[in-house]
Amino acid sequence: MFLEHKLEQWVSSVTSKMALPLRVELWNGKHFDLGQSPPKVIIKIPHASALSYLLTPSLSNLGSAYVDGKIDIVGKPSEIISIGGKLASNTLKQEGQFARIRRSFGRSKAKDAEAIRYHYDVSNDFYKLWLDENMLYSCAYFENGDEDLATAQLKKIDHILTKIRVRPGDRLLDIGCGWGGLVIRAAQKYGAHCVGVTLSENQAALAKQRVEELGLGDKIEIRLQDYRDVTGTFDRITSVGMFEHVGLLNLRTYFSKMQSLLADGGVAMNHGITSTDAESGESPYGGGEFIERYVFPHGELPHIGLVLKTMQEGGLEALDVENLRRHYAKTCSIWADNFEQHAQQIQDIAGDKRYRIWRVYLAGCAYAFESDWISLYQVVCTKAGHTQAELPWSRNYMYGEKA
Repeated sequence: MFLEHKLEQWVSSVTSKMALPLRVELWNGKHFDLGQSPPKVIIKIPHASALSYLLTPSLSNLGSAYVDGKIDIVGKPSEIISIGGKLASNTLKQEGQFARIRRSFGRSKAKDAEAIRYHYDVSNDFYKLWLDENMLYSCAYFENGDEDLATAQLKKIDHILTKIRVRPGDRLLDIGCGWGGLVIRAAQKYGAHCVGVTLSENQAALAKQRVEELGLGDKIEIRLQDYRDVTGTFDRITSVGMFEHVGLLNLRTYFSKMQSLLADGGVAMNHGITSTDAESGESPYGGGEFIERYVFPHGELPHIGLVLKTMQEGGLEALDVENLRRHYAKTCSIWADNFEQHAQQIQDIAGDKRYRIWRVYLAGCAYAFESDWISLYQVVCTKAGHTQAELPWSRNYMYGEKA
């Protein structure tokens, strides 16, 4: 009875500030509407002990309760996340300040490999169900805004390879090559000789298979390798959706390694997610805590200011910086829709808990990008002070005729 009374007080407090299309259903048949009826989202509380998650509704608390089966939530993922964000923002202070610095200590190649395996080695079939046909797991580029996902993903690769002006015969390194989409495009369309490295065994196996099936073995080498162990020099270097795994305290070392691998006059691009909070680097209201626990162990997001600072300290000079936040919001929204359309197959492959994790994760990412909690930047760079880099003097070449 005491907890029910606390819930009544909480409902009264929330509804005095806003109306939400939300219903809370209790184990005893009682329910509370926090706005319009019928509601768009229903939170089902199966036992009194689960009320504590709702009374302190951080995104981490609510997400953990849902993932662990302590509560059930009915509704579209986009609506669930939107309502969760509004509950948190009107009930709690932003959380997570300085947590990122503590997580940066104790990083190692073994820990990084373990984290990558946890996230990417779920199952290739799992990712095939909601990614595009080329299995590109990073922000797409909607040049006109009306492209389908597959088209926008190929346009993303072309946008990158055009920006760094890949030429026939160039030796290209792709750090964190995923399932090989970028190196395959670079070899087929631009005539580059490519090396792709990944720490995911599943990704490496499928990427090698795709390269062999396409007859590109003479132009592409896929390696199961840490980027820190790569040697040699490359005319072009790309890193797409990888540096989020590096760790904030390791960014300077990461960019230094990239600089050491880049040929004089060569061009590189870093494409990655950033935090829009320059102070804490955290997603607000526990969103970052949920992702750290369930999705990306040891993942950390720098502010774009820190990216540029550590890039310079690593011996690289930023020549062009482009914000693609809106593009990633749209990409994640499409992924979330695809995920819902294949819900039963995904549950069969990954199990109920992982299904729940990814269901709220993808919708949550779309909401975070849409809300400007996180962003996505492409940074084109060269060795600092090397004015002989083979790039035109203006940006016109990036948006003209594609190669």
